[in-house]
Amino acid sequence: MQKTFDRTAEDLGNSIHLEHVNVQVPDQRLATLFYVAGLGLTRDPYLMVSDGNMWINVGRSQFHLPSGEPQLLRGHTGIVIAGREALLERLTHAARRLDGTAFAFSEHNGYVEARCPWGNRIRCYEPDAARFGRITLGIPYVEFEVPPGTARGICEFYPRIMGMPAELGNGEGTVARVSMGRNQHLQFRETDRPQPEYDGHHVQMYITDFSGPHRRLAERNLIYSEDNQYQYRFRDIIDLASGRTLFTIEHEVRSATHPMYLRPLVNRNPAQTNLNYASGHDQWLWAMEPEQYDGR
Repeated sequence: MQKTFDRTAEDLGNSIHLEHVNVQVPDQRLATLFYVAGLGLTRDPYLMVSDGNMWINVGRSQFHLPSGEPQLLRGHTGIVIAGREALLERLTHAARRLDGTAFAFSEHNGYVEARCPWGNRIRCYEPDAARFGRITLGIPYVEFEVPPGTARGICEFYPRIMGMPAELGNGEGTVARVSMGRNQHLQFRETDRPQPEYDGHHVQMYITDFSGPHRRLAERNLIYSEDNQYQYRFRDIIDLASGRTLFTIEHEVRSATHPMYLRPLVNRNPAQTNLNYASGHDQWLWAMEPEQYDGR
């Protein structure tokens, strides 16, 4: 008998990759100490190599860190990075040089949470194929803290306007979970904690139906910026019935024809040093080994 498959399990929706999180930082040196020396990530060696911006590679995704007044993401970014003990050792070592900043880190059952020198939270998870897919290094989600009563409207906005599947769940507050690509999501978790004013930070994704969302956003006067042929931006997520703004976060929306779509990124092996150097082990393999294939 021929085996049957659930073909819907492989549907992604319109978004095919969550590529970067962008927050301004006032000091590129302190950012290097946190993101590169502390977390163990890699500065992009090809683009943004001066002191006005820095791109930090995380598997096939990035943090973008332009110089400017510090911006605070209202929530946290989740990253997968293998080697919890090595991560804790790096963060402990970085702490001495980040004294006097907002830097901190703490251990939890399923993750290590680290705060950058200006307070942005990064939750670091060990690889888990059942939860995050076969990545050993990457950004599986970004979570925003949103006002009570907004998750349901957010859950309706993305499928109808952006063509991105979304689901409503519960746990630590009601959460809208929006598909951004394979094993990648934007999450909007309701909380009654007061949140700071939006300061301009943004996230970026690639989509396949580029013109449809643009048309629907433009009909509602939601286009914030027309950047170029391959890219536009919007900020406000609205209630589709009333037009009320539910949450504001800038979306940098790129087409799959954008010249930088899935540009190969360099990821170093942070365990490699000049003292233990082993030829052939400079790069981090951001995906699991072949024997860990899920076999579906």
